[in-house]
Amino acid sequence: MPLTSILRSCSHRRHHKKTDQNNNTKVSCSDFPPDFPPSDTNVSSVFCVDHNGCCNFTTVQSAVDAVDVSSLKRTIIWINKGIYFEKVIIPRTKPNITFQGQGYTTTAIVWNDTANSSHGTFYSGSVQVFAANFIAKNISFMNVAPIPGPGAIGAQAVAIRVSGDKSAFWGCGFFGAQDTLHDDRGRHYFKECYIQGSIDFIFGNAKSFYENCHITSIATPVPAGARNINGAVTAHGRASKEENSGFAFVNCSIGGTGRIWLGRAWRPFSTVVFSFTNMSDVIASEGWNDFNDPARDQTLFYGEYNNTGQGANTTLRAPYVQILNDTQASPFLNLSFIDADQWLQPYA
Repeated sequence: MPLTSILRSCSHRRHHKKTDQNNNTKVSCSDFPPDFPPSDTNVSSVFCVDHNGCCNFTTVQSAVDAVDVSSLKRTIIWINKGIYFEKVIIPRTKPNITFQGQGYTTTAIVWNDTANSSHGTFYSGSVQVFAANFIAKNISFMNVAPIPGPGAIGAQAVAIRVSGDKSAFWGCGFFGAQDTLHDDRGRHYFKECYIQGSIDFIFGNAKSFYENCHITSIATPVPAGARNINGAVTAHGRASKEENSGFAFVNCSIGGTGRIWLGRAWRPFSTVVFSFTNMSDVIASEGWNDFNDPARDQTLFYGEYNNTGQGANTTLRAPYVQILNDTQASPFLNLSFIDADQWLQPYA
């Protein structure tokens, strides 16, 4: 789904009227669902955010700022429908926060920094999460900086940077172009998410499991018969064999436009596996790229297992790609990949 469609959809809200006591004008407030606030307030704090002034907070960052430092209690930041134009940072000192949106097509945090404007790609994220045990549900993270062409300098524009351990995203959207989702470090889970971008749009050195996610390339369409590559889904950053990191994709789908690689080896031990994933013809026949460094062919780990679709044809894959058997694929097929039994809670 294009950014413009999301932005339009966020502007269409059911509403009632509320009088602003300061100027006596009418402002619209989105209706609250019947189950708000959540019933488990005995184990959670609940903060409410509404940009129309219908809650205690009008910005997401102000709600984050109000969370107790080092709280062992989960804080649910309930975010009403709307587009929140702000840059949000969750510091390391504020673990156990949940962002609860009202649907990834109706609730979004949006900013437009680039590597140039923020003094580096790592700092360009519209949302930056440094705390552990972060959860997001039914919300989108967007960077609406102009879409760069291949080779553009300093145009990387991150929608979210996830640097805390044990983070989970359920039904979320990630929208951008180059470097959309900075899956930086830690163990992370993404379930039924929508991820959009063009160049290296899932990148970082985390150990993450992507399940039932829809991945869409917005790279420039390539004319019929042309062989040029203008995008890549992943750029995993594992730098040594001692690092316990990698990306596993299971039961996902890849579509969109352009002619792209499944991944390129940002660092020498880059580790990515796609399993049971439907791949359209946007995937180039060679599938992967070693960052134009043949020495990395001996250390990277790029695997494919039981994928489908025109882009899943492995006949012309790069020679270092591993077409996995059942035993080889097994460690990448379930939540034990991220030690989920130690930390991941059920959606509800």
